[in-house]
Amino acid sequence: MENKQSFIERVFESGLWKIRFVVLFAVLCSSTACIALFILGSYEIGHVIFEEFFHNSGHDLTSMHSNLLIHFIGAIDLYLIGVVLLIFSFGIYELFISKIDIAREDTDITILEIEDLDELKNKIIKVIIMVLIVSFFEKILSLSDKFNTPLHMMYFALSILALSVGVFLIKMKK
Repeated sequence: MENKQSFIERVFESGLWKIRFVVLFAVLCSSTACIALFILGSYEIGHVIFEEFFHNSGHDLTSMHSNLLIHFIGAIDLYLIGVVLLIFSFGIYELFISKIDIAREDTDITILEIEDLDELKNKIIKVIIMVLIVSFFEKILSLSDKFNTPLHMMYFALSILALSVGVFLIKMKK
């Protein structure tokens, strides 16, 4: 049985279907931001290594260690945000435009295969939670020299426990 559509309905539906290609703008922008964050994270690592080893030789080993660690964790934070953008780019492309055939050929890597919007949301949420944990860890490291009372250490231990329980609960949801 043939479906008879009016000319206006056919043109409207065709135009409406083609509007989905506006998603390409988001894919390009988030992919570009992902690349920029990866470059920026790498620059931060290289810069702090260069600064600590070649320009700040007068610092004591403890402050150098602390500074390196804080900057490395900051770079990891940038990488994780870049991963969020990468997952978002792949996900919305596959949901609105087309499946990425070359990605489906490699059966070992399935992280970027997105079947529906809920799966995309769940993957992004998990990475965002890791970003928040890394950011928290970075802040705690930068404040660690101010932990000078048993109460401060107890708060620190409780915060680590809370994060651990949260990660455990997320893993259980799988």
